Amino acid sequence: MDTNATGRARRKRRIRKKVFGTAERPRLSVFRSAKHIYAQVIDDTTGRTLVSTSTTLKGFSAEGDKTAEAKAIGIALAKQATEKGIDKVVFDRNGYIYHGRVKALAEGAREGGLNF
Repeated sequence: MDTNATGRARRKRRIRKKVFGTAERPRLSVFRSAKHIYAQVIDDTTGRTLVSTSTTLKGFSAEGDKTAEAKAIGIALAKQATEKGIDKVVFDRNGYIYHGRVKALAEGAREGGLNF
């Protein structure tokens, strides 16, 4: 395993010790690959994914670069979450640095109406 993946795994474990999603305030988890970005809202007490979206979904299209796509995913996720009655979440950056696409997704989710 390369050092970058090992470092991210270590950061992820450290973050997940503190970040826990409940029914009132679920966890917004982000996964970022080289091409795509995935986001889901999870209730950790039941272990269920309440809302999820990604750039791989059929019918998803956004103008611009990957950062613009991430912001669009954040807005779409917030819209789905508010439809299900979720307005407060805990942000789980999943070991990634809060910068670039992860930050754009978070800002998009805030724009869409989620509080964290």
